Amino acid sequence: MVKKYSDLYLECRRALLQQEDAATAGMMARNLLAHYSGRSQEEILTDRDMYAGEEVCRGMEDATQRLLAGEPLPYILGEWEFYGLTLHVNKNVLIPRDDTVAVAQLAINQGIFLPSDPRILDLCTGSGCIGLAIASRIKDARVTLADISKDALAVAKKNITTHKLSGRVSCIQADALKPAPGVLGKFDMIVSNPPYITGAEMKELPPSVADYEPHLALYGGEDGLDFYRSIAENYTRALKPGGYLCLEYDPSQGDDICAILEDHGYTILERARDYNDRERAVLAQYGRKED
Repeated sequence: MVKKYSDLYLECRRALLQQEDAATAGMMARNLLAHYSGRSQEEILTDRDMYAGEEVCRGMEDATQRLLAGEPLPYILGEWEFYGLTLHVNKNVLIPRDDTVAVAQLAINQGIFLPSDPRILDLCTGSGCIGLAIASRIKDARVTLADISKDALAVAKKNITTHKLSGRVSCIQADALKPAPGVLGKFDMIVSNPPYITGAEMKELPPSVADYEPHLALYGGEDGLDFYRSIAENYTRALKPGGYLCLEYDPSQGDDICAILEDHGYTILERARDYNDRERAVLAQYGRKED
């Protein structure tokens, strides 16, 4: 049965109020209706008394049930926005989060001072969100997106193509827990949002994360630090002399990660906070002498 756009919105919002606050329920309903109708949210508002087709009605009903079952909205939409870029996402990659803007911004702020045509590696890239954000802002950067998962790299490649960055951005399969492949060469900067969830935290993840997002991209070892140790041990060789390492981490891990980096010859230059004023990222330089 066909329904007005306004009725589809209100029915979806009312259903989602079972588990979401009013603002979130409204946001989700608007995004779903725009997605399934192919109209902008502004157009839907203007045409709220028009009737939607049966396909739109079925899509809204199905999507509402998926949300109520715990599936994250970005996976239903098949896309999500990060740093001004609309990125394709699916269950093979983590959903880009606002927290990660901190490490992307930290890398971009340093990247604009790198030599011309800098080489930058986004390790554990997932959807490619960090590396693509960097490439979109540093117009001469040559960015390599690396991940152990072929399925994740397929998503990253799609995002490269969507944003017409294939001339400067490429993909390679690489394991952050093993020595850096020699074929990678040397980089001016390595940036990474590696898995950092601890063993205890993995058992406490909300269903929307535990049941849908890839555990390969979440679990960072029992103390959450396995990838930081490995990157410092195995990927420093992939940095040029005086190169930079930029890492995201859980707010509780900052001191431990800085200690790991300092033990491997890095100087900590900056520790950055996210939108919620929680420490979230570090910038370090290899081999830099203290003044």
